Amino acid sequence: MTMLAALVIKNQEELAVFADKLDYIFTDISLLQEAFIHSSYAFEQGNDLQRDNETLEFLGDAVLDLAVAHGLYRHYPEMKEGELSQLRASLVNESHLAHMARQIDMGPLLLLGRGEDHSQGRTKDSILSCAFEAVMGAVFLDGGYVAAEKVAARLVVPWFAERRQALDVADAKSRLQAMLQEIFSEGPVYHLEEATGPDHDKTFRVSVRFREQVLAWGEEKNKKKAEQQAAAKVIAKFDSYAFRSSPVVKEE
Repeated sequence: MTMLAALVIKNQEELAVFADKLDYIFTDISLLQEAFIHSSYAFEQGNDLQRDNETLEFLGDAVLDLAVAHGLYRHYPEMKEGELSQLRASLVNESHLAHMARQIDMGPLLLLGRGEDHSQGRTKDSILSCAFEAVMGAVFLDGGYVAAEKVAARLVVPWFAERRQALDVADAKSRLQAMLQEIFSEGPVYHLEEATGPDHDKTFRVSVRFREQVLAWGEEKNKKKAEQQAAAKVIAKFDSYAFRSSPVVKEE
C-alpha cells in the first residue's frame, strides 16, 4: 500500500466531511487528500511520499480563474473588461482565497512538516490559498470543468456582490471626481473635520464638499478610507438629473 493510500484510509472521515462542504462526491478521493499535502510534509517523508499539492495548485489556479471569469461574465454582462478583471483579481488573490479556505475550515486537514506546523503554518495565507487552489485542481481532475465550476459557484459566487461593493468603495474618489468633472468641469474637495482618540487609535471624520456645500461625511480609522467612504455615499445617492441643477446630497 502506498503512503498516499494509507493517508486516505487514516483521514477518510475528515475528507468525507470536507467533500460534503464542497457538495461534491469524489470518484478518486486520493486527489482530495493530495490537495492537502504541503511540500514540507512530503519532504519529511522522503521516498515514502513523493506527492505534494503544488501541481494540483498550478492546475487549480487556472481552473479557478476560468470558473470565476465565467461566473462574472454571466452575473455582470454590462461590466467592462477592465472592471471584470479587477473584480476577478479581488476574488482570487491570496488574501481572499485564504479567507474562503478558513470559511470551510481547511486548516486542520493540512499535512505540514513539523517546522511549518510549529510556525503556525495552518493559519498562513500563502499555505491556505495554495491549498484552496489545489482542491479546485483536484475537483477538476476528478470530475472535469463542469464539476469544478459548480464547486466555484458554491464557494466563490456568494462573494461576488461583497467584493464588487468593496471595489466600488475603494475606487469611489476617482469615480466621484469623474462624475463631477463631466457635469461641472470641477471636482470635489475633502476636508478633515476632526480626528478623535489616542494617537495609536484615531478616528477620522472627513467631509466631501462641492462649491462649499457638504455632500457627505465619512468616518474611519484611516483618513483615506474615510474619504473613500464619503465619496461612496455621494455616488450611492447620485441622481444625474437632480445633480445637474443642485449637486448636494444631504446625509440621512
